[in-house]
This record gives sequence, structure tokens and C-alpha cells, in this order.
Amino acid sequence: MKKLFWLFAGILIFTGATPAFAQDPAAASMGAANWVAITSGFAMAIASAFCGLAQGRATAAAVEAMARNPGAAGAIRIALILGLALIESLALYTLVIIFAKVT
Repeated sequence: MKKLFWLFAGILIFTGATPAFAQDPAAASMGAANWVAITSGFAMAIASAFCGLAQGRATAAAVEAMARNPGAAGAIRIALILGLALIESLALYTLVIIFAKVT
């Protein structure tokens, strides 16, 4: 319970302290493009990481299902390929949004 208190206290301090770092719009506009590029890289890294984790879990579940029921391997394979395509689309959508925002 004490760890949870300190977690929320830290979040409150960090979110409450952000107005102290505010700048006037003229000074903030000079480095805005650099921050967009940096945060876009982080967004793509996060999206790719979660896509990789999701694809690994989906493949592991499909292989386990095929091992348990070899007769349904064809249907499982089709569902796996469809699921992997939808999972991969997350990373592609993130990449498209990044190109649209940065350029």
C-alpha cells in the first residue's frame, strides 16, 4: 500500500511541476520539429515492440492449438495469418502517421 502511495505521489509531483517548465511560444517553436522527430521514433519503437510481442504470443498460441488438434490445422493457420496481418497493420499505421506528421 505504501508503494502505491509513493507511485501516485510521484505522478502528482511530475504532472504538477510541468507548468514550471513552460516557455513562451517563440522560444518553443524553434526546437519543435526536433521533438516531433524524436517522439516519432519513440512511438515507432513502442508500436514495433508491442507488435512483436503480440505476434510472438499469437504464433505460440496457434502452434499449441495445432499440436493439440492437428485436424484443425488449416483453419487455425488461416486465422493465424489473418491475425498476424491485423497485428502488423498497427506498426504500419504508426509509420504512416509518423510520415504524415514529420514531413
